[in-house]
Amino acid sequence: MNDLLADWLRLMSGVVDRRSSPRVVAEAGRDLLRRWSEPHRRYHDGKHLTAVLSIVAALGAPATVRLAAWYHDAVYDPRATDNEERSAWLAIEALTALRAQTGLVEEVARLVRLTASHDPGPEDTAGQLLCDADLAVLARPWDEYQRYAAAVREEYRHVSDEDFRAGRAAVLRHLHGLPVLFHTPALRDQWETPARANMGRELDALS
Repeated sequence: MNDLLADWLRLMSGVVDRRSSPRVVAEAGRDLLRRWSEPHRRYHDGKHLTAVLSIVAALGAPATVRLAAWYHDAVYDPRATDNEERSAWLAIEALTALRAQTGLVEEVARLVRLTASHDPGPEDTAGQLLCDADLAVLARPWDEYQRYAAAVREEYRHVSDEDFRAGRAAVLRHLHGLPVLFHTPALRDQWETPARANMGRELDALS
């Protein structure tokens, strides 16, 4: 977590007003890390945050995308249906308090909301980068994919098996029905086929 906080401070040094207190900037990062470390999280945790941040950094994503990665699952309640919206509002409130530019704040919130559908427009390069990084786990080797699916099931342990199968299948069918899962050419060439194969296997198991 110390490495993540250091990454946060480096990122924020380029986007917040110089009048913002370094202590306040650091506390905003610690608040995010506390959220990502909540005990009910089994998949949407610090490891997922680290993975998404690593991918967007490797792809040379701009600060808005990297900030959206920090906030995209910052609010995560498996019993709620508006986590993306609440995460977007958290980003708006926190970044506004840190005196980030209005345009940057609005773009970060837009990107966070986009992770509800994972369906960015054809010209939305920033949205494509974030969504591709968020869905990267779908293309992992089958044993790792199974661990991911099991972790998601643990997050929804309050839901009956029957209801979980129905809900999970609906999510997978939505993703499987997208024209493409990965929009960044290099990632699409590498990940599209294994991701669809993994989801197909899970759908078969759910039914």
